[in-house]
Amino acid sequence: MNHASHATSTSAGAMATATSAAMDHDMGGSAGCEISMLWNWNTINACFFSESWKITSRGMFAGSCVGIVLLGIALEFLRRSIKEYDRFIIRQHVARSLDAAAAAGGGSEAQACGTGKVGGGGVPPFRPSVWQQAVRATLHMVQFAVAYILMLLAMYYNGYIIICIFIGIYIGGFIFQWETLSEGSSGNTSAANEATVCCG
Repeated sequence: MNHASHATSTSAGAMATATSAAMDHDMGGSAGCEISMLWNWNTINACFFSESWKITSRGMFAGSCVGIVLLGIALEFLRRSIKEYDRFIIRQHVARSLDAAAAAGGGSEAQACGTGKVGGGGVPPFRPSVWQQAVRATLHMVQFAVAYILMLLAMYYNGYIIICIFIGIYIGGFIFQWETLSEGSSGNTSAANEATVCCG
């Protein structure tokens, strides 16, 4: 009787241990991850996205911070790239329109009326080709992905990581939003864009 009671007690203890281990695994405890949904300054044992991105040394944390700064810079680079690509295909369209007008014998008038803007005098409206739109959509998708990754990293509420995101966005904005400004062009500059591009 005592033996049966002992076996039952041992079995119950084993089940409790297994249940506790499963719960620890779900919370990241089995990997020793320090994850908090409150503001924190965790470094060693902090995890991001998965157990494979677990900070095991200060050097690894520093490398992660540098990578996140570069992600912020890349986001601003992509924002500028999308705008520059649009300008490029518009310039191509304007050049083709003026060449076609010149070939038809109305070159001087087209040059005088052409403004270099879509729908401007002498320049017909422009719709990107399938391949041009594919490039535009790809750039937008990559921009969205980078912004979403940064947003997810910010949701770990790690002070160091959030500061690195801000630093990356600042450096990227300083470099890639440094443009020539003119009166009436505020709608065509990087400064007119949304401050964040996550979620569309």
